[in-house]
Amino acid sequence: MTLEWEQVVVDAHDPRALGRWWAEALGWAVVDDSPDEYEIRPAPDRLPGLLFGRSPDGKAGKNRLHLDFRPVDQRAEVERLLALGARHADVGQSGDEPWVVLADPEGNEFCVLGPRRQS
Repeated sequence: MTLEWEQVVVDAHDPRALGRWWAEALGWAVVDDSPDEYEIRPAPDRLPGLLFGRSPDGKAGKNRLHLDFRPVDQRAEVERLLALGARHADVGQSGDEPWVVLADPEGNEFCVLGPRRQS
């Protein structure tokens, strides 16, 4: 196969501010810090990354694509992300799920998963 996953592109009102938030949330490296495109990666030479691009359009409705993260300590990670500026998001979940839905400062939903089930 000749395709390599380069990045996920996120439309943003303020790419630099949102990219900085995600860089801090994930502990990732900044590889492009221009006003209209802000790219972060796990390490400068490691893919895939997140590319935040300027868009005049506001977010409308639930994201059709979202990111899932599995931390070692879900509760601690949710508290840390909330302290950074994330907020709880309601996307119709019942409340019994083993994940927590949060939204970044521009309203993009993402999930903080609980522990993996042992099989």
